Amino acid sequence: MVLPLILEFGAVITGIRGIGKGINGVLKMKKAKDTMEEIRERHLRNMNYFEQQNQAACKDMDRLGKLELEILKSFSEFSDAFEQIKDRPIFEKIPQNGVELPEYEVEQLKKVSIGAGILLGGLGGAALGTAGGFVAAGMTTAAVTAFGTASTGTAIASLSGAALTNATLAALGGGAVAVGGGGIALGTTILGVTSLGASLLVGGVIFNVVSSKLSAKANEAKSQVEEAETNIKEICIYLKYLCSAASRYYDKLCTVNDLYRNHLNIFTEIINQRKHTDWKTFTEEEKKIVENTVLLVGLLYNMCKVKLVLKEKDGLNRVNEAEIEKALEKANMVLKSQF
Repeated sequence: MVLPLILEFGAVITGIRGIGKGINGVLKMKKAKDTMEEIRERHLRNMNYFEQQNQAACKDMDRLGKLELEILKSFSEFSDAFEQIKDRPIFEKIPQNGVELPEYEVEQLKKVSIGAGILLGGLGGAALGTAGGFVAAGMTTAAVTAFGTASTGTAIASLSGAALTNATLAALGGGAVAVGGGGIALGTTILGVTSLGASLLVGGVIFNVVSSKLSAKANEAKSQVEEAETNIKEICIYLKYLCSAASRYYDKLCTVNDLYRNHLNIFTEIINQRKHTDWKTFTEEEKKIVENTVLLVGLLYNMCKVKLVLKEKDGLNRVNEAEIEKALEKANMVLKSQF
């Protein structure tokens, strides 16, 4: 009787140990599952934080891009009035306190104006970051000059969404490949990315953050999230700085544009209402209005050409601080010395 009891007791002990191992295994599985959930939640929080910063940057850049397009569109009103002045001087040679006027022709301003109007008409359904993409790449004036119709013959103003983006990129590339242009590929190269929006503003590094999938193994997944978190923090610091730069540039552009609009109203009144079209009959005050309007057009034209983002071959892009500060300084110089 003793042996069976011992064997029975041993079986019970073995069973208890088996249950203990089973419970321990379940606990380990639960811990691993909890760890993965924590890792996923951490990654989700990081991505949400990035998306918030990206949305803010794209919106600020889009706001600036649309303002630049509206300014360029307004140049048709200036050029129409300017063309009517007989015997006008060559304004590029007028001293402007060290501020060089850009070399532009009235015909060029008309093309820019038409292109800006077309692009503004098609931006309604465009992806977030499309208008800001031009500002980032300094391509606003180049883009609007290139526009007329898409390579399909469809007016860009009637396009939206992906069709607008593709037409935009193709136009920047010099037209469709079939007609000798570089097409979407070249337009993409000019902008420096394969898509608009975050990738344009941030650079190639964004693909490492957005496209990577978490490993099924907790240790590997944790390592991936930590690396992504470091990248996201760096990207978000850059995006905040870009937002700040875009806002400062927008505010200064608004100030110059408001002054330009006031001068433009008086200028067009001189031509259209007072019917003064012969430069020799202009009063000194009227001449000053015309000269200052020309100066403001030149200043705005130059400001719309500034590239706000410098593309890096590998890694994170940079805010073009030097060029931005130079443009702002020039704007301040004009505003203080002339008005």
